[in-house]
Amino acid sequence: MLAIAVSVDAAEKPNILFIAVDDLRPELGCYGSPIAVSPNLDTLAQDGLLFKRAYCQQAICRPSRASLMTGARPETTGLFHNYVSLRELQPDIVTLPQHLIAHGYETVYVGKVFHQGDTDEEKSWSRAPVTSVPGVKKLRSGFALPENQRIQTEDRKRMIAKYGEAAKRGLASGPAYECADVPDHAYVDGYNTLLAIETLKELTQQPDKPFFLALGFKRPHLNWIAPKKYWDLYDPSEIPMADEQQAPKSGAAMGLHASFELRTRAGIPKAGPIGPELSRTLKHAYLACVSYVDAQIGKMIAALEQSGLRGNTIIVVWGDHGWHLGDMGVWGKATNYEIATRVPFIVWTPEMQTRGAKTDALVELVDIYPSLCELSNVPIPSHVEGHSFVPLLDDPDQKWKTAAFSQYPNPALREWAANPLSPAMRETWFGPLIKQVENRITEQFPDRWERDLFEKHLTGFTMRTDRYRIVVWKDRRDLDAEPIYVELFDHQTDPHETRNIAADEPDLVSQLLQQFRAGWEATL
Repeated sequence: MLAIAVSVDAAEKPNILFIAVDDLRPELGCYGSPIAVSPNLDTLAQDGLLFKRAYCQQAICRPSRASLMTGARPETTGLFHNYVSLRELQPDIVTLPQHLIAHGYETVYVGKVFHQGDTDEEKSWSRAPVTSVPGVKKLRSGFALPENQRIQTEDRKRMIAKYGEAAKRGLASGPAYECADVPDHAYVDGYNTLLAIETLKELTQQPDKPFFLALGFKRPHLNWIAPKKYWDLYDPSEIPMADEQQAPKSGAAMGLHASFELRTRAGIPKAGPIGPELSRTLKHAYLACVSYVDAQIGKMIAALEQSGLRGNTIIVVWGDHGWHLGDMGVWGKATNYEIATRVPFIVWTPEMQTRGAKTDALVELVDIYPSLCELSNVPIPSHVEGHSFVPLLDDPDQKWKTAAFSQYPNPALREWAANPLSPAMRETWFGPLIKQVENRITEQFPDRWERDLFEKHLTGFTMRTDRYRIVVWKDRRDLDAEPIYVELFDHQTDPHETRNIAADEPDLVSQLLQQFRAGWEATL
C-alpha cells in the first residue's frame, strides 16, 4: 500500500463513497422495473440524479472496470478480455484512486472494484481495509448449502482431470443459484459490507484527510446466491419474462453468443433453449440478488449517515455492464446491444442543485474519472478520454453528448470472458454450439467466412446516439477498411432492437458512420 503524505484542507475536498455492482442491468424500481424490490437505491435516486442512458465501454468485467478506473477507453488500454492484466499492458497509466492519493486522499477498497488480478494494491490504494468484524465469523466464500458445495467440488475435480488448467477458467462452477436461510453476512457481499462499515469507522479517525472508499459487490454476477428472505420478496408467478426473445431480424450472425457463461453451471442445459420454468427460476434468482445487494447498499449509506460525514461525501453507484435475461434469446453479458451496454448509474452529492431528477443525457462510465476529479477540486489528467458530467448535476436537461461508444470482440466465437476460444471449449459440450454458430455465420457471409478472421480479429464497435444504435463490425487488422457488416436500430420505433434496418437506410448509415469515425472527441 502507498503511504503518501500530502497537506490538504479536508473541507475543500469531499469524501467519496464509490459503489460498484457486478452484472447489474438497470433492473431497479427507480429505473421502472415492474418487479424489482430496490428501496435503498430508489431512495438514493429520489435525492440524487439518476442517469437513464449510461453506457459501459465493453460489456465484460475486466475491460469495463479498467476503462472506468483509468479514464481510458479499451482502444487505449488495449484490454479486451478478462485474461490479461491492466498493468501488463499499461504499467504507467494513472488510475482514479492513484490520482486521488497524489492529491491528498486516503484510498481503500473492499470487494470487487477492479477485476480480479487488477486490484493494483501497490499503486491505487493507500491503506488496507479492515479484515475482520467483531463477533462475526470469518467468511468462507461461495455456497452456503453443503449439497451445493459438494456439487461444485465434484464438478471441478471432474473437469480439471479432463481439461487441466483450462477447466479453472469457469468450465465448472457448481449450481447457477442458491436459496439458503442464512444471514446476509453468510455470503460475500454481506460480509464485505460489514468490513466496509468497519473500515469507514477507522477512516473517521482521520477527519483532516478526505477518503475514497470503494465497495464492490459481486452479485448479481453468477452464481446467483442470496439469502432466502430476498427470494421471498418475489412471487415467481408475477415475474415478467423478456419481452423479445428472438435474435434481431437481419442482425449480425456473430452478434449473439450461445449463453456459454450460464451453461457452465450445473443443472443448466448444455444445448437448446432454456425452458420457461427454469427461465423463471433464474430470473427470480437474479432479482433476489439485486434485492440482496440493495439491502447492503442501504446498510453502507446508513453507516455513512451515522458517521456524521454524509454532508461532505459524494456517493456514486454504478454497474459495470448490463445482462441479457433471455433477451434476444440469450443469457449473459458480452454483446454490443442496448441490454448489455446500458448500466445503472446514480450520483448524489452534497451540493447538487437538482434532486430526484432523471436525465436522458448520454453518459459513459469513462466519464466518472474526470467528473470525480472536478467534484473533488483535483486536476483532470491529460490521458483521460471521458467528459465530466458535473454540469448535469445542476441542470440535467441541458444539451449534452451526441453519442456513447462501446465495443466487443465477436461474442459468438469468444469465450464468456471475451478471450479467444480454447481447445478445451471445443472439446466440451460447447463444441456443437460453436459449430452451430459457425454455420450461422458462414450462411450469412459465404464469401467472407474465414475462421481466423471471425474468431480472432473481428470486433463490433457500437455507437449509441439519441435515437439510434449502430454496430460496425470491423477487422481489427485494418480498421480503416470498410465494415464487414453494419447493424442499425431505431430506438424511437424499436427500443428492444428487434430489427436491423441498415439495408433499408443507406443514407442514414452513411451519416452515422461519418459521426462514428469522428469518435468520442467530437461528441460535445
